[in-house]
Order: sequence, then C-alpha cells, then structure tokens
Amino acid sequence: MNQKIPAYLYEKRNITRLIIFTALFALIFINIYQPFDCRNWFPVSENMFLLFSSLVILTGVLVVVLSRIMMYFYALRKEIFLWQYILWIAGEIGAMAMFYTLFQSIVLDDHRSFREMFQQSIINTALVLLLPYSILWLYFSLRDKSIKLAKLSQSDENVESQGMPMLNFLDEKRELRLSVRSDQVFWIEAADNYIKIYCLQKGKISPYMIRNTLKNLENSFSKSSLIRCNRSTIVNFDQVKMLRRDQTGIFLSLNHDQAPDIPVSKTYTGKVLSRFSQFKNQ
Repeated sequence: MNQKIPAYLYEKRNITRLIIFTALFALIFINIYQPFDCRNWFPVSENMFLLFSSLVILTGVLVVVLSRIMMYFYALRKEIFLWQYILWIAGEIGAMAMFYTLFQSIVLDDHRSFREMFQQSIINTALVLLLPYSILWLYFSLRDKSIKLAKLSQSDENVESQGMPMLNFLDEKRELRLSVRSDQVFWIEAADNYIKIYCLQKGKISPYMIRNTLKNLENSFSKSSLIRCNRSTIVNFDQVKMLRRDQTGIFLSLNHDQAPDIPVSKTYTGKVLSRFSQFKNQ
C-alpha cells in the first residue's frame, strides 16, 4: 500500500483520456442499465431523455474533472502512494454519489429516505467510475510497457551502432557525396564512369550512384572492410555471411535477402581467401 502509483496515472494527457472515457461510459451505462431510477426522471421521448441524461451525467462528471485537476497539481509537489490513490477514488465515488442523491432528493423530489438513496447511489456510482478506471489503468499500463520496450530496443540499437566507423565516399573531384555507417554498406559495383553503392535504407537495399571508379575506391578503402572480389565489384566483408565454392567458382553470400551472391574472380581469389581466413581466426 506504500507503493508509489505509476506516473502515467496522473499525466495530463491520460487525465484527459480518463475524463472523456468516463463520461462516455457513464452516459452509455445510465442509458442501458438505467440506475438511480433514472427512466422516471423525465417523462419524455427517448431522444429527449438522452439529452437530459447527458446533461446530468456531464454535471456529475465535473466531480471527476475537479478531482483529477487537484490530483495533477498535487502530484507536481508530492508523491502519491497507492493507499492515497485508493482513498482519492473513494472520495470521488462519495462526492458523485452525494451529487446524485441531492439531485434525486431536491430536483426530482424523491420521497425515499436520504440514507436509502445515498446507499444506492454509492453502488451505482462505484460501477460508473470503477469499471472505466480499471479498463484505463490496464490500457495505460500496457501502453507504458510498450513505450518502455520501444525505448529499450532503440537504446540497444544505439549501443550497437556506437563505435561503427563511417564510410565517406568521394567523387572523382574528391568532393564528399555520401557518408554511410560501415554496417549499412553491402557491395559496390562499377557502372561505366560511375559506381553504385548498395546500402541499407529503411530496411531495403538501395543503390546510390557516384561518379568515380572502383580502382580509386579500392585505393581509398584499402584498410577498411571493403575488398575487391572481381573486376566490377567490391564487397563489404563485414556483411559476408558465407563463402561458397562449387564447380563454377567461389561466391560470397551477403547478410541480406535482397543481396545477390557475389562471384569471386580468379584474380582476386587469393586476396579474398586470405581476408576470409583472417576473419575466421578472429
């Protein structure tokens, strides 16, 4: 009971949601369940009864509005514990029950005893408030856990990406055209006087074209994970998940379903196998 209540119970947005949901629930509840002998309040048509009952319900919900505003400002200064929150809700039920009892007694001229009307109002008001409160508490709790999981996942991704070097791609005039995290580049291929850099964008591999040659690129990234594997292709060895040899030659399989198997030509076989051995022994 001395446990602090979750902060989402007195956040401004959630308080607004609670008030709106409680008002809608109370309106539906009073028109279906018809507590407080409400069908005898106004001898009018169904549509007019809905209008009048809505006004009464919204007036009663003002108790919740005032209560939650007080809770919000109280929580800014002091912590709210579970036992306090339970007493707070009990106070809301009592205040709203008193409002409906006085409404029945004064406005509707109900001749039952005040005690009998108040007891019945307590039961009906508890249903009107506790049901939506319970539903929203569950919703807020699940939503809060989802947000925390999303933040945790994002944090893990940020931790994993820390320390990842950036690959800066220049054009033939030595001007920077593209800067990509090294783990986002898969392969690069020649296209006449251009090169196509295949990198990850929103989960898909997309090409980015720069005017330059593979030879210049190979020299620029001689000490990186980028390695030439045939006349027209450079592969990011960090993305290689498998080296496969068959009757037609050696192929590199990359770590993405969109990526094709990259053939290794005889000219670069020794260099690729040497690099592969280094990775295997790490």
